[in-house]
Amino acid sequence: MKLIRNWNTIIPLLAILAYAADLFSQHIIGQIVVVGLLIGSILAAVVHAEVIAHRVGEPFGTIILAVSVTVIEVSLIVSLMLAGGDKVAYLARDTVFAAVMILLTMIIGLCILIGSFKYSEQTFQEKSVNTALVSLVSILVLSLVLPNYTGGAEESGFKMAQLLFTAVICLAIYGTFIYIQTLRHRNYFLSDKADAHKNSDNNDKKQASIYLNLAFLIVSLTIVVLLAKTISPTIEAFIVEAGLPQSLLGVIIAAVILLPEAIAAVRAAKNDDIQTSLNLSLGSALAAIGLTIPTVAIVSYAFDIEIMLGLDNTATLLLGLSVFTVMLSLSKGRTNLLYGVILIALFATYIFTLS
Repeated sequence: MKLIRNWNTIIPLLAILAYAADLFSQHIIGQIVVVGLLIGSILAAVVHAEVIAHRVGEPFGTIILAVSVTVIEVSLIVSLMLAGGDKVAYLARDTVFAAVMILLTMIIGLCILIGSFKYSEQTFQEKSVNTALVSLVSILVLSLVLPNYTGGAEESGFKMAQLLFTAVICLAIYGTFIYIQTLRHRNYFLSDKADAHKNSDNNDKKQASIYLNLAFLIVSLTIVVLLAKTISPTIEAFIVEAGLPQSLLGVIIAAVILLPEAIAAVRAAKNDDIQTSLNLSLGSALAAIGLTIPTVAIVSYAFDIEIMLGLDNTATLLLGLSVFTVMLSLSKGRTNLLYGVILIALFATYIFTLS
């Protein structure tokens, strides 16, 4: 029974052993086991993140999960950039864009849809959403749209000075947002529902210390990325054989990495706590681009790697429509079923138009 209760620490350790033994490449049974351990590690990350959130309170809990996932994602992007390849110049752009579209349309849409089915309407603080969206829109336009109009080395590229300037601006906006979220206007992001769940739940008293949970959160997220990277060649081969767009691989990897946040956000919506769901989704989108672009800029400058950040016309249109729809959907402080359906439809359109 004790082993069952401690599954969220045992499974990530087993996943590390499977990765070290290269179990995935040995036989079909090994592939099944690795996929199972990957899913288990994702669920373990969610459990550890929720324990931390209970201990430190909101919005710190959602920030820890968002930043942890983003740091691991950035590490994966940097490792692939340094490894080189034909499409390394577009790697950061495609990964960030996929992450933002998943968070803004699929995850928020799913949370609204599930919450609306169960509670008809859910309420949240408009000030928190407005604060997050104004920061997100600014960073998105500066990072993914402006490069097409700056006259860089190529149509979708910044000059190095422009890239470094944008990196500083992204860090400044994201840093100010975190200051607003945690100190200056922390009350914007608090949820009475989350406090009620925290006060009624005594299970976290039986958990290990918060430092152990944080360590296993990082371990779980790290092994998720490593296993995703191991499985990706098989997925890529399947995509090529099936004649599907190669950019679909980046979407799948981003979806796997973001799955812990998605599960946590959906569970919050099911508990009538849409505020926490939005904190997670919008905060993660901000972290995904606000931390990735500066890191990529530093790597590009240090190793003289050319990167392209500007989106093509189709992607720019979809991004603009998605942001505009999210802003309208969340402008009144209440959700309903229609908003969720439309956002999920936009995500389906994004997948359908991949090239």
